[in-house]
Amino acid sequence: MKVSLFSTCLVDVLDKEVGVSTVELLERLGCEVEYNESQICCGQPAFNSGYFEEAKKGARNMIEVFKDSDYVVAPSGSCITMFKHYPMLFQDELIWKDRAKELSDKSYEISQFIVHVLETKDVGAELNGKAVIHPSCHNTRLLNNSMPPEALLSNVKGLELLDLPGDYNCCGFGGTFAVKMSEVSGEMVDEKAQSIIDTGADYLIGGDVSCLMNIEGRLRRLGSDIEVLHIAEVLNRAIKEVQ
Repeated sequence: MKVSLFSTCLVDVLDKEVGVSTVELLERLGCEVEYNESQICCGQPAFNSGYFEEAKKGARNMIEVFKDSDYVVAPSGSCITMFKHYPMLFQDELIWKDRAKELSDKSYEISQFIVHVLETKDVGAELNGKAVIHPSCHNTRLLNNSMPPEALLSNVKGLELLDLPGDYNCCGFGGTFAVKMSEVSGEMVDEKAQSIIDTGADYLIGGDVSCLMNIEGRLRRLGSDIEVLHIAEVLNRAIKEVQ
């Protein structure tokens, strides 16, 4: 099965290990991974700020980049959600709307792809310790992808999943929100970080680098050494071949 990787800006710039883990994980699950270097930002910052015409420029590029792909997979529920917005973005441009719909229909967040397309819930990973999951807003509320991450992590050998009080509360990042409403954002991530610390977890696991980056920064300021991991990094640890 051929899969095109959409690496996302934050992975490219700030956390390349997440991209490496995503590729290795998909390959070990039997996928042939392709990477098109012409990919750029999905346009979400401009879109969320109301600059729709500017967002369209990036969107057209991405539609063109992945026009021949069978599947597009990203280690980000947030960026895949943006792909799902493309048909609405081009609602008044019929040709681009149809092409946007094609891209939207074949695009998946990594855990979503593994569970729903590869039909796998146990990838043979191992990680010892206690963990909590941060279900990012885009991944759960907009992409409706709350089941796959928990299903996959519950099958990681040695990993105990703990309940996180207020788990569905936003971490306060929200991209441009953290810049425009910095004081509110700070209070939100304070609450999220303290909830995580109070569980006694060894690990915080999530599916969006943006959220994890925001929460990890606050955890460190609070003196916590909880290890923060992307779900692709966890699923790629001590993985065995899956038949």
